[in-house]
Amino acid sequence: MANYYEILKVSPRASRTEIKSAYRRLARRLHPDKNQGSEETARAFAKIAEAWEVLRDPQARSVYDKRLLHAQMHDSGGGDSLFVSSNTHARRWRQLVYEHRYNEIIDRMIAEERRESLALQKIIFPTVALFVSCLVVAIFKPQLFENSAVIGKIILVSLFVAGVIHLFGRIRDGLQRFTYGDEDLHESILDDNERKVKPFSRVFAGAFLLLGVAMSFGVGLLIGNLVQVFPATMPAMFSHNLTPEFIFYPPIFVLFVDLMHGFASRVDI
Repeated sequence: MANYYEILKVSPRASRTEIKSAYRRLARRLHPDKNQGSEETARAFAKIAEAWEVLRDPQARSVYDKRLLHAQMHDSGGGDSLFVSSNTHARRWRQLVYEHRYNEIIDRMIAEERRESLALQKIIFPTVALFVSCLVVAIFKPQLFENSAVIGKIILVSLFVAGVIHLFGRIRDGLQRFTYGDEDLHESILDDNERKVKPFSRVFAGAFLLLGVAMSFGVGLLIGNLVQVFPATMPAMFSHNLTPEFIFYPPIFVLFVDLMHGFASRVDI
């Protein structure tokens, strides 16, 4: 039975990121297009592609790990080996080994799925918070900056800068993890696998973000013009018109939402 970990030159306990890096490194070196169509490198490339196809998927990797464990147990030693002996104590020992390895496989699957879930949340929460904050700002048209003292303005500007840096960082990480760019499409060795792992293009993701922000502002302005309650009752905090200071509030809102989500995630852990 082929050992995909040995083919990719990684540890059986390697993370998906480590396996992906190993695959990409080997794929670029062994791709037939870069080796004058060599039959030997073509066979090697087919092996690493097969290994990556299995090991990149947590469920498929779990099934493969169990099959590999069985194969290793039965191929290790002769008739007197503990791996194949019919002795009662040997069978009990083998069962303990199986259970230990299975638990390792399951724990790794759970950890991998949890990392993927947290990574997805780190882009979903800021994106939703951005859309909601744009909607709320367009509805209520706050003017806290204009009516704040100097110290208040300094605090708002500081929070705005921190929020912008944080928001761009989250968007960048999300785009790198869940989208593929045009430069990836020019690398034939990555086309199919990148599309399976990263189903959206960066152009689509960028258009979705811009359209979402525009629609949130548009809907918010429409609702705000129809229902103008706060500007009439609290003119010191809210305005009838959307002033340039509206750009301060969405990044600040996203920053606070993400901080609360991060705190809740740590408490949950």
